[in-house]
Amino acid sequence: MTDEGLAVYRPTWLWSWFWWTPMSATALRSIEKKILSFMKTPYKSTYVDIGPVVGTSDKIWTLSLNTEETQKTPLVLLHGLGAGVALWCLNLDSFAAHRPVYALDILGFGRSSRPRFSTDPEAVERQLVNSIEEWRKELQLKEMILLGHSFGGYLAFAYAIQYPDRVKHLILADPWGFPQRSLDPKLVSKIPLWARMIGNLYKNFNPLWPVRFVGPLGQWVVEKMRPDLPKKFAPVLGEESGAITEYIFQCNVQAPSGESAFHTLTEGLGYAKRPMLHRVDQLAPKVPVTVIYGSRSWVDNSSGDKIKEARSKTCYVNVKSVTGAGHHVYADRADVFNKMVNDACNLSDKGEDVVTMDTKAVIKDETGGEPKQEEEEVEGQQKEEKVT
Repeated sequence: MTDEGLAVYRPTWLWSWFWWTPMSATALRSIEKKILSFMKTPYKSTYVDIGPVVGTSDKIWTLSLNTEETQKTPLVLLHGLGAGVALWCLNLDSFAAHRPVYALDILGFGRSSRPRFSTDPEAVERQLVNSIEEWRKELQLKEMILLGHSFGGYLAFAYAIQYPDRVKHLILADPWGFPQRSLDPKLVSKIPLWARMIGNLYKNFNPLWPVRFVGPLGQWVVEKMRPDLPKKFAPVLGEESGAITEYIFQCNVQAPSGESAFHTLTEGLGYAKRPMLHRVDQLAPKVPVTVIYGSRSWVDNSSGDKIKEARSKTCYVNVKSVTGAGHHVYADRADVFNKMVNDACNLSDKGEDVVTMDTKAVIKDETGGEPKQEEEEVEGQQKEEKVT
């Protein structure tokens, strides 16, 4: 049990080897609270008890904002691998200005319960999807706009396939797990060198195990691996932006429950064993989809166009690219990303038949001038972003 009283997965005798690591649910709570204190919008935080979905009594840590606004469809946020609710701190104020917003720590991550997941890929995906559905039932949300980043995008799509009546609009932010594993050297070269090295050396281990292995030096490892992260959050956190690396460290130094689930779903250099592009035709035609990529991301951004091709011409699919942003598109160009998400949400609010509307991606330039067609990434452009 953690000091929060939540059921936790700890891998047999190996866990005792890493017990010297300064992990603490109290420390995670403290650093999360510090980061969220910079937001302007009041928020509530609570554990949502979803019952025995994977463990005996699973709980999902949830932030809620502007829940008094009952006229608009709520926006629900699913983070990526190794992340948590606090990494949305650049976006929550903007989203909550228009509608109810819920951000949750996916089961097995952040401050949510860390149960032992199945070792079967199909079963793991089903467990994670069921956890989201049970969470929705507990909060009595009839419909939601579902936004997922990276691994959260994969889960959001899987959820929308299973529960299309609950998803009014699906927004995928640089989603992971869509293309099939590729041996094309050109595509493989897009993955950061350090990520390829780790993938080849440690493909039989959870992806973030080095952070736990080095114990008290774990936060230093995060800082050295991702020195760019604090800069992304400086617009909101200012001189306290270094809190981001401490937050990521505390999220990932605990029992790797969700991380193990992710590892079960992967093969090769981070490809999905059950690629989502193979299942696009299973998504109900009525579910509108917006895909937002960072132009400098390591993620294969051709998946957005392939989603569009795989769906009927009467289905709404809007593919957008944010110039200068990497995989963390929600943080690299938060102002542009927030506008794109709010525009997609507003489209759903109108109650119009969005499948008949123009799907061309348009944004305003940084100076606030007239809308212009978003620039495409230059072929061969150097990839600057790294994955957490």
